[in-house]
Amino acid sequence: MSRTAEILAKLRDLRVLVLGDICLDRWCWYDPSLAEASAETGIPRTGVVRTIVTPGAGGTVANNLAALGVRRIDVLGVIGNDGFGSELRRAMTERGIVPDLLIESPDVVTFTYTKLINSLTDEEDLPRVDFVNTQPLPVEAERQVLAAVEKHWAVFDVVIVADQAETGAGGMVTAAVRDLVSRKAAESPEKVVWVDSRRRAELYRHVVLKPNRREAEDACRRSMGVVDFHGLATETEARLLIVTHGERGALVIQNGEEHWMPTRRVRAVDICGAGDSFTAGAACAYRITGSGMEAARFGNLVASITVTKKGTGSASPEEVLAADTDMAAEA
Repeated sequence: MSRTAEILAKLRDLRVLVLGDICLDRWCWYDPSLAEASAETGIPRTGVVRTIVTPGAGGTVANNLAALGVRRIDVLGVIGNDGFGSELRRAMTERGIVPDLLIESPDVVTFTYTKLINSLTDEEDLPRVDFVNTQPLPVEAERQVLAAVEKHWAVFDVVIVADQAETGAGGMVTAAVRDLVSRKAAESPEKVVWVDSRRRAELYRHVVLKPNRREAEDACRRSMGVVDFHGLATETEARLLIVTHGERGALVIQNGEEHWMPTRRVRAVDICGAGDSFTAGAACAYRITGSGMEAARFGNLVASITVTKKGTGSASPEEVLAADTDMAAEA
């Protein structure tokens, strides 16, 4: 059995928690011929004729875990008591993702991306309509998140933190949540605690960090004033730092050493969600193998498949095995 096949087989034994910013992706196809102006305002309408919904942000990580065959996937995030929240729960359930830990708050809106796609060209060519939270997470919602982390932490083999909010307020991963995750990670070295943070990677401690190159450089500048990936790993006491470099592959830094893991050469169609698919595969592979290089290799395989699909695609075990064969042939 190949190493990749072994990892895929053992995924069926894992219990994974995705914690953080969870959103609803709404893919809306509109018909340009229906853009007649409103009689009341004179503003042309966008006539949506078809809609597909999928879990997004941390939900994209969960989608990929489900497609790979992970035994159980739970999601812990904060959503609104609204229609989008109901759609998100249903979309998760349909994919075998457990939404029971989602926390509803009457004081937030469900984080939602509405993507407008021209039905004639199948291209997204109008500005997105996003439903976002710009105020700090409500105190009661934060209290419930902290209590849920404490209560359920021990159940999971892997905890993936999706810290995707790009503003200073409005995200689910508050300073208190981040500090709790860091403390729990230090207390449970047997568990893989994997953090993918767009704007705050340097604030975590004792975890696996997976920024992309730009995010890692920005984290270095905020933390140390210079770009120094080894310094970032030391500053954060990271168990492992993987800096993804898109089509070039990934830089793996662990125990003061660095190694380069190349990726498979493919023709990318849509890189949206590539980091999330890498995280899903790599975090689980790291739990199974204990190797940062094996984690990066498996994550690269998964991402090399999803970037060949439109939207935030996922990869099946069969596709991963075929990609592994292709990569071996390239070598």
